[in-house]
Amino acid sequence: MSETRPVPRRESPWGLPEGHREPKAHRCNDRVEDVVQAFFEGNPFKTVPGPFKLFYRCMRSKPGEEPTEPFTYLDLEPPKREVKLEEK
Repeated sequence: MSETRPVPRRESPWGLPEGHREPKAHRCNDRVEDVVQAFFEGNPFKTVPGPFKLFYRCMRSKPGEEPTEPFTYLDLEPPKREVKLEEK
């Protein structure tokens, strides 16, 4: 599973709630960002389908089984799968 990037936070006039937890980005967040970027890369009918298919596969996958194909428009490393060693 890939490391998640920190989620941007805004300052609140009320401060942080007691016992607050730090937000964590969804495991498919980078895939949806790739889809959004595709809308600005020319004809959306041609640029969006590829990234959207990978986003859809990511959402339907189980945690740790996300697609490992590279991002189409983002300059990020694709997620890597952790190799589980079988015990004998």
